[in-house]
Amino acid sequence: MTEFGHYLASQLLAGIQTTVILFVGCALVGNLLAIPVALARLSARPWLRYPAVAFILAFRGTPLLVQLYLCYFGVGQLLAGVPSIRYSPLWPMLRGAYCYAFLTLSLNTAAYCGEIWRGAIQSIPDGQREAGQSLGLSKARIMISIFLPQAFRLALPAIGGQNILLLKGTALASTITVFELMGAANLVRAQTFRVYEPLFAAALGYFLLAALVTTGFGFVERRLARRY
Repeated sequence: MTEFGHYLASQLLAGIQTTVILFVGCALVGNLLAIPVALARLSARPWLRYPAVAFILAFRGTPLLVQLYLCYFGVGQLLAGVPSIRYSPLWPMLRGAYCYAFLTLSLNTAAYCGEIWRGAIQSIPDGQREAGQSLGLSKARIMISIFLPQAFRLALPAIGGQNILLLKGTALASTITVFELMGAANLVRAQTFRVYEPLFAAALGYFLLAALVTTGFGFVERRLARRY
């Protein structure tokens, strides 16, 4: 392997590591937050439903790149102007771009997946709620034991697709100086003036990661299909 090949491989491996960590963390947090977002969206209480609707509309109605810029340049500068935060032990973490990329991607995923969960829950026949009530189950128990397991089966294909979009969305984190796979490719391109090799290698890396995520979700879908 040439010197350029060694350099490209080392940079891309470092970028892939950051991409995987960012994706896994945002997927876990975003998908967990999606359930309370969906439940708040379905709530009969206006003080829960309206903020959830506004949250979903805000993140689904604006480009992810704009959200990253607003979070990094907007929230970051606001926090920098607060002395109690700027001189706190948390500031080394809060001043880095990784924190804002993680926050934005997690909230974006929570908004999209929350709407997916909302549709899946609403598609379950209401007679199952009545059956649960006839057994003396509380509303919370009916939701946890009856509605959410069925909604998960219905929502899983769409959630899998949304997580693929999350994986590809991590590439935008390079625009706020997060050194992930696309950021590594851009660095190599800028330092070596070789365009096609870094970009092709980055595209191949995203393709392989997306194939891995798709295989994982497909495995879970098949297991659920055999079980039920």
